[in-house]
Amino acid sequence: MSKQLLIVAHAPSDNTRRLADAVERGARDEAIEGVTVRRVAPLEAGVDDVLWADAVILGTPANFGYMSGALKDFFDRVYYPCLERTERLPYALFIRGKTDATGALRAIE
Repeated sequence: MSKQLLIVAHAPSDNTRRLADAVERGARDEAIEGVTVRRVAPLEAGVDDVLWADAVILGTPANFGYMSGALKDFFDRVYYPCLERTERLPYALFIRGKTDATGALRAIE
């Protein structure tokens, strides 16, 4: 049975885009069998995408020590509709920042 992996990544800059592309390439590697990958921008992703997924990878630049506004918008729209149905959903996170990104990490965790 195939597992579904959702990648929700805001990648407005070349560096963040390269990082998101590398994550997606790794997830789609032919050595990994039985995984269907869906990559959706945060402003386009919704409740149905999250409920479809068996695991989620989130990506964001660190903007002023916080997650991007696009990823925050995604959380605002899906948090309550998904809260009870996604408990213990595995996730991974990547944050791209020039300096300290712990504020973004804390906000997402």
